[in-house]
Amino acid sequence: MASNVEGHAPYKHPYHLVDPSPWPLLSAFSGATLLFGIVLFAHENIHWVLGVGVLALLACMFFWWRDVLHESRNSFYHTAVVRLGLRYGMILFITSEVMFFVAFFWAFFHFALYPAHVSGAVNAIWPPAGTLTFDPFGLPFLNTMILLLSGCTVTWAHHALIQGDRKGLVRGLALTVLLGMTFSALQAWEYAEAPFAFHGGGIYSSTFFLATGFHGFHVIVGTIFLAVCLFRAMRGGFTPERHFGFEAAAWYWHFVDVVWLFLFVTIYWWGAGEIAHH
Repeated sequence: MASNVEGHAPYKHPYHLVDPSPWPLLSAFSGATLLFGIVLFAHENIHWVLGVGVLALLACMFFWWRDVLHESRNSFYHTAVVRLGLRYGMILFITSEVMFFVAFFWAFFHFALYPAHVSGAVNAIWPPAGTLTFDPFGLPFLNTMILLLSGCTVTWAHHALIQGDRKGLVRGLALTVLLGMTFSALQAWEYAEAPFAFHGGGIYSSTFFLATGFHGFHVIVGTIFLAVCLFRAMRGGFTPERHFGFEAAAWYWHFVDVVWLFLFVTIYWWGAGEIAHH
């Protein structure tokens, strides 16, 4: 974390040269411990190393981001150029996340359009014969409406912030967090009632749970992101001029919304139509 946070501008340029910090090195060791713990858990059924890795990584994330927030309170460090760089970084991060989901959609469409690659039979169908799918206009449609509504509430919160309406900001964020938690709870219920198994369900269940499961993980991350913004908003941590942390959370949440729309249309709706057609 940079020193002289409350002092005068320490540089003659608009860039922020951070002081030496222990968090990058500690985060690297924590990530290695986490990876080693996953290997031990998978092969030797040893749990404690994985737990240590998770806790250590979470601690590094908390303290590192705390330092960044502390630096952001001083305009000498988070100048307009630095904030622009942060925006570019968030855009590139979301772009990488888009490509992450492209891989899952690619796998789904590969087997959906060429089902013979699954069984080798010329007259193969997708989903594979005997596979039951979800009713797209049941629980999946309800979750779609919840996410679309959450996109509206986070936009309401953003406009309230720009207009200096702190109560509107807090209310919009609180509703968005509540809707995100509701979505996660309903998706857990959906998984519990799934007509196909997580284990041994073949390629259809693999593509379904990978795509929707990783999206569900992103919803949980986005909900935590917005919950932190809610806590900061209640403490007056955002101003109409300086609120990149909230903007980043809102961008991420809109990305989660758009990915779910593609999931709903392709995997839930189009996929169900395919089985009904055959």
